[in-house]
Amino acid sequence: MKNKSPAWPTLSRTVAALIGGYLFTYAFTAALARLLPMDKVDALVVASLPSFLVYTLAILWAFGCRSARRAWAGVGLALPLSAIGFWPQWHQVLG
Repeated sequence: MKNKSPAWPTLSRTVAALIGGYLFTYAFTAALARLLPMDKVDALVVASLPSFLVYTLAILWAFGCRSARRAWAGVGLALPLSAIGFWPQWHQVLG
């Protein structure tokens, strides 16, 4: 019988929670700042406030998932948020 070590799934969840949660929160904040109908500086300040809660929830969600694969799937949600938040910068670089 093969002894399955819980070290790799735990390490994977930890990386997904810390790094993936940070990437998701960064993309969320950028998208929210872009979508808020106010001056850029004010929108950035207002969008930064819920980022602390979003990062905490991302970490809790990564460890609350049934599998590490689901935790990493949540990191993929940062891609559409990044497209919304960073579209002007990407458009300048690509265009």
